[in-house]
Amino acid sequence: MNYDTAVDFGLLLLRVTLGLTMAAHGYNKFFGGGRIPGTAGWFDSIGMKPGLFHARVAASTEIAAGLGLAVGLLTPIPAAGFVALMLVAAWTVHRANGFFIVKEGWEYNLILAVAAVSIAAPGAGRYSLDHLLFSGASFEHLLHGWCGLLIAIGLGLVGGIGQLAIFYRPPAKTG
Repeated sequence: MNYDTAVDFGLLLLRVTLGLTMAAHGYNKFFGGGRIPGTAGWFDSIGMKPGLFHARVAASTEIAAGLGLAVGLLTPIPAAGFVALMLVAAWTVHRANGFFIVKEGWEYNLILAVAAVSIAAPGAGRYSLDHLLFSGASFEHLLHGWCGLLIAIGLGLVGGIGQLAIFYRPPAKTG
């Protein structure tokens, strides 16, 4: 096994693990315990209003970004989805708890976002739809390297910050 094949396999392993983990979160919002109505109530309670809208958007984005990253399709775009989702989650739910996940902090959100963005830099690799469909295409350079990295970070930050600026209304503190 040569170096390039090992790198491509490593990218595949990371993409599929991250992607299916994110897609599972979206699936759970649609079909788990409280389903969309329960998720909507939770979104309302954390200040993301209207909750029903955000439940649907979050669940759909988690599934789309997760599956897009897993199969390596237009990789910087699903990576941007990870950034936006994890920025909103970190800010609305985990920020007040500090960094460490053991205290329900934002550590996990950071790892998921950075891992997804890190895939956008080298690209999805040889075992991806990007390679299968777009290898040699005139816009292939946008799917990796500095372009892929900047698209993932920039689009993700714009999406996450935009969602927070437009929709987030912190719940009133009681006590």
